[in-house]
Amino acid sequence: QVQLVESGGGSVQSGGFLRLSCVASGDIDRIKTMGWYRQAPGKTRELVAFINRAGSPIYVDSVKGRFTISRDNAKTTVTLQMNDLKPEDTAVYYCNVDTGLDGPYYYWGQGTLVTVSS
Repeated sequence: QVQLVESGGGSVQSGGFLRLSCVASGDIDRIKTMGWYRQAPGKTRELVAFINRAGSPIYVDSVKGRFTISRDNAKTTVTLQMNDLKPEDTAVYYCNVDTGLDGPYYYWGQGTLVTVSS
């Protein structure tokens, strides 16, 4: 079992920045990738970014150049630095980890709301 606790959401104006953090506990040695998804009102949940054990990040095209994902050396915390925020970034952001061996097995955080006003 892995438990995830998120922090850092809030409200900002367009062009502003926020930093999301997610702390993992429990069976952390089983964690392969750590990442963030988001779900905007009326839309399906989508991948924002994830980072593997080696520290290699992957971003969805819409956030490239604006968001940066990082992971600490203990591999217990994943952070999403979000710069130049836009109203379309408004969503509930969910921390996600994959612990699967033969296929993906995900754990999710409770979600944190990010609201960007124009």
